Amino acid sequence: MNQLQQLFTNIPFTLLQGEMSELPTALVFDSRKAHKDTLFCCMVGTQTDGHAYVQQAYAQGCRLFVTQQQIALPPDAAIIQVESTNVALGELACAFYGHPSKELTLVGVTGTNGKTTTATLLHDLFSQLGFYCGLLSTVVNKIGTQAIAATHTTPDPVSLNALLRQMVNQGCQYCFMEVSSHAIDQGRIAGLQFAAAGFTNITHDHLDYHHTFAEYLRVKKAFFDGLPSTAVALVNTDDKNGLVMLQNTRAKRQTYALKTPADFKGKIIENSLGGLILQINGQEVHTRLVGAFNASNLLLVYGLAIGLGQEPLEVLRVLSQLTHVAGRFEHLSSPKGITAIVDYAHTPDALENVLLTIAAFQKEHRIITVVGCGGDRDKEKRPKMAAIAAARSQQVVLTSDNPRTEDPQQIIADMEAGLDAAAASRTIAVLDRKQAIKTALLMAQPGDIILIAGKGHETYQEINGVRSDFDDVAITKELFNQLDK
Repeated sequence: MNQLQQLFTNIPFTLLQGEMSELPTALVFDSRKAHKDTLFCCMVGTQTDGHAYVQQAYAQGCRLFVTQQQIALPPDAAIIQVESTNVALGELACAFYGHPSKELTLVGVTGTNGKTTTATLLHDLFSQLGFYCGLLSTVVNKIGTQAIAATHTTPDPVSLNALLRQMVNQGCQYCFMEVSSHAIDQGRIAGLQFAAAGFTNITHDHLDYHHTFAEYLRVKKAFFDGLPSTAVALVNTDDKNGLVMLQNTRAKRQTYALKTPADFKGKIIENSLGGLILQINGQEVHTRLVGAFNASNLLLVYGLAIGLGQEPLEVLRVLSQLTHVAGRFEHLSSPKGITAIVDYAHTPDALENVLLTIAAFQKEHRIITVVGCGGDRDKEKRPKMAAIAAARSQQVVLTSDNPRTEDPQQIIADMEAGLDAAAASRTIAVLDRKQAIKTALLMAQPGDIILIAGKGHETYQEINGVRSDFDDVAITKELFNQLDK
């Protein structure tokens, strides 16, 4: 068996024509990057199908093709047929880079909300425990303290395995990564060996892609179904679908919860803007993070750390030192006593959790919410988001998020459809996001809290395919300075 054939060890295939001889110098799924020394994998995406570009790749010199359907190419091209090119690319990428996930401890976190916070806190926790760690997240990828820009929640399989190989080569012992439902469904994590997996929750999101909640649930569950018996699977049983994740897994099953019996049981003793006091399995810990949703995230972090063999009291000590993640309940204060909280909440459940958290310590003053919804995404959540904002706030400013190719005015109209007359009377629409934030700040009185929801860590706004600089935190600071003069 030559080196090329070895790449296909875990992939059933049929050689339709040509020979499997030379090992490629790179794996590509973008025909523009194909040349004589590459393997071109005809991935099937939501927008494009790689099979339509085989002639272009051939014209550029590529002679090695992986396909899941019949294609016509001259006889000097090798055509290898597989059942799924998306899954095959994941397996090929793992083999091409020498299976880096087997050379470190890979931990995946999935769920609708809390993935970024949990993965980042795990990276920070294990780093402070003395380990050299990697991070793959929506906000940033990291090798130790070296930051690498992130473009997707979970990268494509070639980029993903290349990053894991870099981590291994630079001495990383652990890697903590977000695992999105898109990545599971599209085979981006195929071939990876996970040592542990955590589940945060599952709520309404991504139905533009999955179409039904049942399919969304099935895809999330598939991650746990594929875990090896050596792995740890830790799920949130406060979510009614938590135990569903464990139904068919071979991994060691563990649970965590704030409200129900669990292996890792938490209780909120105190919750304020200054942080949380938590009891975890009978031990008390003060943390700088705020809110019941973060209490749940911290339980998952603690449980995974213990499941990975760390000492409980040392884990609690380090947990007490961890700080918030960028764009996740990030609060700013003006000299006039107005507080702004920037949060990535972009689903109905996440928005409600953040607003409930604010309401818990906002008894005498108003909550003003600035929120929009993304374009070219799940439209069903738009009226729900507006309704939740209006129900949990004294004033709402509806605005643009990332409209992408949609008319932002129509997105706002979709949101307004969820408001009754009373809610509509407390809601205004300001299309320009900066002006919307400014409007909320001008409305606010000392003691009021303004929630700026939806974009969090993002430093851009995408309108008609063009990304422009836009940072909710930076703009809020700028406006605070202007208005405080």
